[in-house]
Amino acid sequence: MARRNDLDRFYDLLDDLAHRVGGTRKLKNSTGYMDWPDRGVYFFLEPGETRDSTGQLRVTRVGTHGVSEGSSTSLWDRLKQHYGTGSGSSDHPHGGNHRGSVYRKRVGEAIIEKHDLTDDYPDWDERWSSIGRERSVVRDEEYILERRVSTYVREQPFLWVNLDDEPSADSDRAYLERNAIALLSNFEKRSIDSRGDGWLGRYSRSREIRDAGLWNVNHVGERYESGFLDLLETAVDDTTPS
Repeated sequence: MARRNDLDRFYDLLDDLAHRVGGTRKLKNSTGYMDWPDRGVYFFLEPGETRDSTGQLRVTRVGTHGVSEGSSTSLWDRLKQHYGTGSGSSDHPHGGNHRGSVYRKRVGEAIIEKHDLTDDYPDWDERWSSIGRERSVVRDEEYILERRVSTYVREQPFLWVNLDDEPSADSDRAYLERNAIALLSNFEKRSIDSRGDGWLGRYSRSREIRDAGLWNVNHVGERYESGFLDLLETAVDDTTPS
């Protein structure tokens, strides 16, 4: 009962956040020229994935950026990695680099499994250092899948909060990300807000993703601290439209 109540409060805070920033955004309509906060935490939701009790769109990924000490990565820098390449890219427009975005990598894996494309993309899970062939050849081979990933990711509504603290594993941003994932996750817990049969994540190779109902792997099996919701509420109050 306590977790359900905390989930209700979490989603109510996201509703407040959406009201403050003028609604959710989609990456397909976002640019770096918008007034993004330097640092923050983001929440991707998914069309068709709703909560059992309220019909609110369900969060399917939580993330932040630059939590290593000394990092200068901004919120938009991280969102741009998920977005991929734009129309002006000379060689691979509307593609991307899944080796720079775990979100893109996991979505691509699920597409491969769903459509039995393993033979078409043998290197998708490999790091560049493990691939013996020329990178340009592999990029060309993976381009069509990168485009499919871009199409999927760019259609996911998302929200963000301003949380401008110094990069650190102990930062407020890392604390908020970790606890939000742990709260939302159904991994090895009683299921709340069941995942739809059509959710792409059900095809993931990762049991954590399939069972948690999130595109996250880290923190899905951890306990959460309810106090993080107070931090989220403060961050919501500090967030303005981009």
